Amino acid sequence: MKPIAVFRHSPTEGPGHFATYINGLGREIRLFAMDCGDPVPTDPSAFAGLCFMGGPMSVNDPLPWIPPVLELIRKAVAADIPVIGHCLGGQLMSKALGGTVGRNRCKEIGWLDVHATDPTAAEWFGDRARFPSFHWHGETFTVPSGATRVLASDGCDNQAWTMGKHLAMQCHIEMTEELVKSWCAGGADEIAEAAAQPTVQQPADIQRDLEKRVAALHAVAETAYAKWVKGLKD
Repeated sequence: MKPIAVFRHSPTEGPGHFATYINGLGREIRLFAMDCGDPVPTDPSAFAGLCFMGGPMSVNDPLPWIPPVLELIRKAVAADIPVIGHCLGGQLMSKALGGTVGRNRCKEIGWLDVHATDPTAAEWFGDRARFPSFHWHGETFTVPSGATRVLASDGCDNQAWTMGKHLAMQCHIEMTEELVKSWCAGGADEIAEAAAQPTVQQPADIQRDLEKRVAALHAVAETAYAKWVKGLKD
């Protein structure tokens, strides 16, 4: 079986529960750490699928790895190799396929509900018409031509879109307890600066009932990941 390529853009935003799920299937993950200067592969056919994680940067920043990543996504989609993106990863997918990324009307930080906007959502998230997901973003993407918007939230119109085998998300379904705690510690200043916004939660609130919340999120993630792996190209 070909490995699944996972792209990390920040040392604090690793694959989380995505890796746990994929490893549980007995599949290999090959990590490309953009934050460490790893070269971007040019041939997506070397992989069964591509997974893009989050990051604090903007896809509009002049970073040297962004253009080759966008080209890799376009090649993968053209070759019907499944791509999945979490937050920044979803924004990269949108920009690669003709969408745009810009400032959202508010920041979303913490546990906030998303809701289904199309029947297609059931294929990826089950019969959950509304469920809490984890968020940490100030920008958002538009939905590329040919894609279907499947999730939204009260603070962000475009939370996820699908296109065939591909899933792009603004929200973070990959979170683990360790990731949540790490982000709360490292992002305390950002939370304090945006505290007046009702869509920004305080660290204590974010970490309340954390084990239960993360377990529920894992169930959501595994439904989406199970759908995604069906399209892997071995």
